[in-house]
Amino acid sequence: MSDVVVARNLDDALSALSDRPGATVLAGGTDLMVEINRGLRRPRQVVAVAQVPELRQWSVAGNRVVLGGGVTYTEMMAAPLAEAAPALAQAARTVGSPPIRNAGTLGGNLGTASPAGDTLPVLAALNAEVVAAGPDGERRMGLDEFVVGVKQTALRPGELIVRVEMDRPRGRQEFLKIGPRNAMVISMAGLALVADRDGRAVRCALGAVAAGIPRATQAEAWVAERIDWDNGAEVEDAVADEFGSRVAAASSPIDDHRSTAAYRRHAVAVLAARALKRAFAQGGADDV
Repeated sequence: MSDVVVARNLDDALSALSDRPGATVLAGGTDLMVEINRGLRRPRQVVAVAQVPELRQWSVAGNRVVLGGGVTYTEMMAAPLAEAAPALAQAARTVGSPPIRNAGTLGGNLGTASPAGDTLPVLAALNAEVVAAGPDGERRMGLDEFVVGVKQTALRPGELIVRVEMDRPRGRQEFLKIGPRNAMVISMAGLALVADRDGRAVRCALGAVAAGIPRATQAEAWVAERIDWDNGAEVEDAVADEFGSRVAAASSPIDDHRSTAAYRRHAVAVLAARALKRAFAQGGADDV
């Protein structure tokens, strides 16, 4: 029989994990229950955190957005949070069905650490820091530090994802993905693109096309020099297409049952060019 603790506050959750450092954390259960039902996991100790109010809190202050690990996809889709992090809202809309979005959480998507996790490219493009709490206090990790492999994180025994802190740059944000159908689908390729007008930078992070969540840093630097930041002009097709090719070069996809590597690489190029054009469409470059 499993040992299950239902935490009512953050102190309870951290105390339970300290006593059970190998316990499985259960939030919405949208990933975990699939694995249990398939017989892939049989956790002996579980700490349930869905009723921890501190994990459901979020705030927007100036150029920063702070989200508790228990914030759901449905909450990410609703104003005013969706207005502060529009790409995150776009990503949340693509996740599963309404019941899945009501239960699934940001912390759960991070903890699963699948390269196809829809919120992860957005977090990477927004320079997010994952804040984990445990026996030794809090520590912060960039997404590249936190996700260390396919479904592998840098979380230590007894640690819990308590919140995520991310930028709120002035400029358009886009999230795009492609799958074998239009809804309720795991991403075959995806990306998030953020236009940081004050920093005169373009940030682009990739999903489902590498073992982690890479940033296309060379493509970002190349295209930033070809954007008309002062006048807000639209991006030329040739620039967008070349940007797409350079973003695709940052990917390292594989062949699997959902797609070929070649198709994923092509899709990333198309999505990157499309996202760049949208981010600098006429009248949209000044959007927050």
